[in-house]
Amino acid sequence: MYRLSRLKYVFPVGLFVCLFLDGAISHVWAPLFFHYPYSMASELVLLWLTLAYFFENGIEIPLIPFAVAAGVVADLYNFGILGLYMFLFPCIVGLTTILSKYFSSSFLSMIMIFFIDLVVFMTLNYWAYSLVGVTSADFGDYLIHVLAPTLALNLVYFVVLYWPIRSIFNWATDEKTA
Repeated sequence: MYRLSRLKYVFPVGLFVCLFLDGAISHVWAPLFFHYPYSMASELVLLWLTLAYFFENGIEIPLIPFAVAAGVVADLYNFGILGLYMFLFPCIVGLTTILSKYFSSSFLSMIMIFFIDLVVFMTLNYWAYSLVGVTSADFGDYLIHVLAPTLALNLVYFVVLYWPIRSIFNWATDEKTA
């Protein structure tokens, strides 16, 4: 059913726009996002993937392959080498799938699942970079200076973009106007 719906075009375009905006917003707002000692990461791709799971309306989007592709593009675009994102994005899609089985599809449940997704994503990223010596910040500094600002930024994204994204998905999955 995915290949017959508008989602075939809307979902990848939205994912690409989110990939582009993550980098562009971080670049334009760098003085604000990366003001010592604080650091905020824009994670619009995670928002798009998480909300896509909830808004697909019975049309099964192949989220894992798209998450892998988005991770590869994000790694190459942001870092120039293949890295964590190509593994973490699909893991977060899997985590969203698991968590959604235990909660309803209400706004508050979705924001809670997105919150958990962000915490897991950022913490796995921190641990991996600590393991290979890219970062030397201790865990307390990470929680206060990186995770908290990142959560604040991305939860604002969630609240502001929830209804527009839901409208886009409703339009793309509406069979009456297709």
